[in-house]
Amino acid sequence: MSYSYPQSASAEVYRPARRDPYADFSNTHNRLLNSLPSRLQQRVAELQARWISLNLNGVENCRSRKELTAWLWRIFKGIFTITNGLVIIWFFTLCWGERAVFQESLEKCAWENWEKWPPDATPHHVAFIADPQLVDPHTYPGRPWPLSTLTVKFTDQYLRRSFSSIQRNLGPDSVLFLGDLFDGGREWATEHSSSPEKRYQKYKDSFWKKEYRRFVKIFSDQWNEGDSHSGNPRGRRMIASLPGNHDLGFGTGVQLPVRDRFQTYFGKSNRVDVIGNHTFVSVDTVSLSAMDQPDPETGSSGSGDGHPPNERIWKEPEDFLNNMSVHRGKAEMEELRMMRNQSEGHLFDHQVVEISQPTLHRRLEPAVVGFPAILLTHVPLYRKPAMPCGPLRERYPPSSDGVEEDERNALTIAGGYQYQNVLTQTISKDLVTKAGPNLIHVYSGDDHDYCEVTHHEFSGSPKEITVKSLSWAMGVRRPGFLLTSLWNPVDPATGKPTRQMSAGATLQNHLCLLPDQLFIFIRYGLLFGLTLAILLARAAILTLYFPPGDLSTSILPLSEIRPPLDVHTTKTPSSSTSSSTFPSPGGLASRAVNAPPRYIKAYDGAYDDVDNAKWKPRTPTPQTIRGEFIVSVRYVATVVFAWYFFLIWRW
Repeated sequence: MSYSYPQSASAEVYRPARRDPYADFSNTHNRLLNSLPSRLQQRVAELQARWISLNLNGVENCRSRKELTAWLWRIFKGIFTITNGLVIIWFFTLCWGERAVFQESLEKCAWENWEKWPPDATPHHVAFIADPQLVDPHTYPGRPWPLSTLTVKFTDQYLRRSFSSIQRNLGPDSVLFLGDLFDGGREWATEHSSSPEKRYQKYKDSFWKKEYRRFVKIFSDQWNEGDSHSGNPRGRRMIASLPGNHDLGFGTGVQLPVRDRFQTYFGKSNRVDVIGNHTFVSVDTVSLSAMDQPDPETGSSGSGDGHPPNERIWKEPEDFLNNMSVHRGKAEMEELRMMRNQSEGHLFDHQVVEISQPTLHRRLEPAVVGFPAILLTHVPLYRKPAMPCGPLRERYPPSSDGVEEDERNALTIAGGYQYQNVLTQTISKDLVTKAGPNLIHVYSGDDHDYCEVTHHEFSGSPKEITVKSLSWAMGVRRPGFLLTSLWNPVDPATGKPTRQMSAGATLQNHLCLLPDQLFIFIRYGLLFGLTLAILLARAAILTLYFPPGDLSTSILPLSEIRPPLDVHTTKTPSSSTSSSTFPSPGGLASRAVNAPPRYIKAYDGAYDDVDNAKWKPRTPTPQTIRGEFIVSVRYVATVVFAWYFFLIWRW
């Protein structure tokens, strides 16, 4: 048997507090709503109010849903407008012109896309940069301001962006510049020299140092972006000490103070570097070329004091070539010691001699190991006139395939003030002979366009590549640079190659083209003209068919304009019509019957019935079209320029 007892009022049963399942959602919703801009908060609140007021039953509620649909449609039309569409088009166009084209160009040049080494190879990656020639007053002397300033800004931006893309996408182990770092570097005065041209004598040494800081900002400051790509335990290096004729002058035009300043900041111009088990020989050929020119002081082939002509200019590079075996042997032996993890030391020849004879400790001369040699010169080597440069030359493609002479496709054998297109035959032969043995390749600059030839007239028939300019202001539509992959496995003990490869098979080259900046500007210009045309047509159509003040043009009308009594008069309802016109107490009147008509103000000051009006063409005035056009242009320009400056500021 069971019993039930009434529960005492004093007995309290514990029940946990029930948590409101909507509390967290409400708090989160309120926080998100408060974080929005004030105008957007107002629109969201109005949308919520309209939605809550809806009832799912009844004829009146069906009309409310229609009003909501119309209101949402107005919002949709307010967002997807012609001006916003133009902004979106500009958004993607600027992304393409300022980002995507550079990314696409560098992706085509990825090392794995063109290298052909054995699977176990560990090549050394090199990028050759030629003729950046920072734009300065010497480049376009007659160009007025602000066009001259904009030219400097845009060329610097292109160089910085290109070099930064090279580092971030390719990360070469070594970057070698091939001269003409500046355009007017030879003209800017030092403490002991000035420009031979009067118009440039006002530019002092401080101006050259300012240009040097520009070079550092464009290239050196972006150098560390490629550290993540390189796996070379020896680290990475950038060498920019090879001068061009725009850096120093050419031949007898070279001034020693200008050359000394250049070498003080960039290093020795005549040097030997072992890179990727290849010996790179850099020679200041713009100074060496003074050997073949008459002395400017005497006008003859002699200086008049018993010294060879122009000896003060060409002696340094000539002495370097005459002692090439010493320079090469020292650099190659030092490289082998580094490969063996040995510290630098001095080797002596120890001999047993009679006690009566003097003991002389003679340091051994370093011997050339025999790495493949590569010659670097700013000015290309001599070649026969009309010798074709190949199909990769941009300005003058070959007229036909397989021809031995093609004057348009070849380098011009000519010279002028402070320049010479190729070296003389005598100096070229001297370079090839003394830079060896095992000279397999030559890299040069100066011409701004690509040229590839094989010098059968010289011993060993070395191949020469003239590298394109990196700047889009040097007469080529598609600037570029050269990638070189080096692989020469050697025995650290002897320096001999561990794999037998033919001459020239230890390196591979690939021309990498950069975006056509002029084409990008042309596309910007076409889109700019199209934008103005569309906005002008839009202003005319809106002014003609959609007069200002139309309630349908606003998303949320804030007030309803009613006509004054003197324009639309209404009769005072009589007692006989009160029951039909006004609701009786407790009764409901139909909105369709009793709602007063809505009016908008027209241009002539009268009021039109919105519900019954039809769209009629208006007669626009130039002021209204101009005002609407200016407002739309200002809106598009503000957004577009903000996005553009963000792109160029971030990169």
